[in-house]
Amino acid sequence: MIPSDPQELNQITNMLKALGEPNRLRIFAALMTGDSCNCELQEKLNLPANLLSHHLRVLSKAGLVHSRRDKLDGRWVYYAVDRDVAAHWHEWFHAFLNPARIMERPLCGPEGQQTTILLTHVENRSNQC
Repeated sequence: MIPSDPQELNQITNMLKALGEPNRLRIFAALMTGDSCNCELQEKLNLPANLLSHHLRVLSKAGLVHSRRDKLDGRWVYYAVDRDVAAHWHEWFHAFLNPARIMERPLCGPEGQQTTILLTHVENRSNQC
């Protein structure tokens, strides 16, 4: 599940770091509802322009968000979540956090040894009968 390729592993950690900051998570959540310009995001999230720009750069660098200029007035920049990237991470998280992956296995500490001793004791008693 965790890739052995360092580049893939780096992609995962960059994505997690990007979304691991509360403001970036809020920005990403807002963009999941549709494209937005920075002034809309600034107003909606009550963030100063410089801080918003910083967080949008981090999200863009992680490949989670892309931007485009308005075709009629290039001063306007719109931000959006990349649908393909969102679909990829959705699939990855679904597989990674699947509870069916959790395996029951014996404990290695004192608690596990106690279980082994108890089972041995019960087995010995049942053999005596």
